[in-house]
Amino acid sequence: MAGHVNMMDDVLISNLPPTLLRSSLRILISQGSATQQPFVEHVREWLRESSPKLLDPQTLFPEAATVSPDCLEYLALTSLSHFVDSLTCREATWLPGSDLDKVVVQFGGDVVQAIQALKESRPEPTAAIERQLQELIKAFDACKAYCANRKDFLYPFARPERQSRDVLCSLYPQPVADTNHATKQLVTLSIEPAKSSGIETFRLGPHEVPRLFNGLWQLSSPAWGSGTADAQEEALVQLVTSGLTATDMADHYGDAELIYGDFRNKLIPELRDQVYAATKWCVFGPINRTVTSEWVLEAVKERSRRLGGRVELLQFHWHDYAAKEYLKILAELVIITKTHPDLVSSIGLCNFDSEHTREVCTYLLEKTGSVGIVSNQIQFSLFDSRPIHHMSAVCDKFGLKLLTYGFLSDRWKGEGVPQIYSETAQLTPSQRKYFDMIKAWGSWQDFQSLLEVLSKISQNHDVSLTNVATRWVLQQPNVGAVIVGTRLGVSNRGGENLKAFSFQLDDGEMRAINDVALGVELERSFAMLSKLGDCGNEYRAMH
Repeated sequence: MAGHVNMMDDVLISNLPPTLLRSSLRILISQGSATQQPFVEHVREWLRESSPKLLDPQTLFPEAATVSPDCLEYLALTSLSHFVDSLTCREATWLPGSDLDKVVVQFGGDVVQAIQALKESRPEPTAAIERQLQELIKAFDACKAYCANRKDFLYPFARPERQSRDVLCSLYPQPVADTNHATKQLVTLSIEPAKSSGIETFRLGPHEVPRLFNGLWQLSSPAWGSGTADAQEEALVQLVTSGLTATDMADHYGDAELIYGDFRNKLIPELRDQVYAATKWCVFGPINRTVTSEWVLEAVKERSRRLGGRVELLQFHWHDYAAKEYLKILAELVIITKTHPDLVSSIGLCNFDSEHTREVCTYLLEKTGSVGIVSNQIQFSLFDSRPIHHMSAVCDKFGLKLLTYGFLSDRWKGEGVPQIYSETAQLTPSQRKYFDMIKAWGSWQDFQSLLEVLSKISQNHDVSLTNVATRWVLQQPNVGAVIVGTRLGVSNRGGENLKAFSFQLDDGEMRAINDVALGVELERSFAMLSKLGDCGNEYRAMH
């Protein structure tokens, strides 16, 4: 009885505006798999039984530079190649900044997301899927040839083409699936990173790296906006030129590894060795297999292939501490850093709690003779100070560094409580996530009090409120780096973020911040530990 609901609820649904229905649906899905899975299955069933019809190219693009209503409403996921073919067939013109240009770039981001979903679902490599991927790549090739004859706009699909070739290579590992085809060109980026002594660094395994990492989490969804390959490359050039040479990504952050790998391999060899790639192997469910050296090595090779070279730091996330295979996997990973240093330099953890970080280190010492891992990536912010309680002691004992995330800005200073799932608020997934963390930490008035304290301190140092929040984390014990998200090709605040290195918070300033953020007797911090459990527990509650 999937379609039956309470009659009063049905009346309510019938009368709610679409924007409120969307926000209501987001709230329901956020509650976990019990509500998320029926939603996904319902959409799948609808697509199977009522597949949207393919509109002819003239309907989609009645005029060369026009965005028609049919184009905006078109559900292209049922046939991605048809949309691309229609652009070429109609000789569409997407001049930079035009409405059609924005639609085309957005479509490219949607294709990246769709192909990522295909990757993560790990389907059987059927002939039908191979044929559809080849058709999509053929459509990209035709569009590329069309763009080559135009001087007024560029080929917009380098990202989705690269992503499509990569999944083809992964599912059908034959010579026909040349994942580097889209970018196989003799291009060298000759840039020089800043040699300013103002950029703080720390030792992470065999590498000296900045204490600010560029974070590519935003590439996991088009919700943050979609940038073209050229715009993303330009953003990476600016970041590296400014001295921010370390970047954090993951196997499930859309095409992040492919973007960074292509960029890094265009750098001259001397600079390439200075650019640091941290990615992840995230296991979100049962592996249903025996852990072998060969299987673990293949997982490392897969990430190295997407990056087009060495992984400087491979961070491991595991879904369930009761399933102890993670210990053997980590031991194999540490061994691979010694037997295959060309593939991976160092191993870290991602969102492990204190107890199991200690367990991992003890196990690795027993099995390999060394701690083996160098870091743990966890949330650590003015709202989430859980690491100060147990994690810090574990890091002290085993010599680990914390790679931290948790963003704070002045956007909501003096503002009312936002409706986080409304269409008008236009909040990104990360902003909604951190809003939930604020609610767990304290009231909106408490939040405003904290912003006021940070604002006064920021004025004293002539920096932003965000810089002060970042500086506070950098001055915590065992913190190696703060990961700052970057919306590649959409916006760039790398220069502003560097100001976190321009000052130190003195004892009085730290005390003023701590009194509000942690509580005078650490009561707020202890309350967060009690509500959420130790570091990373919230992610295992999702599985």
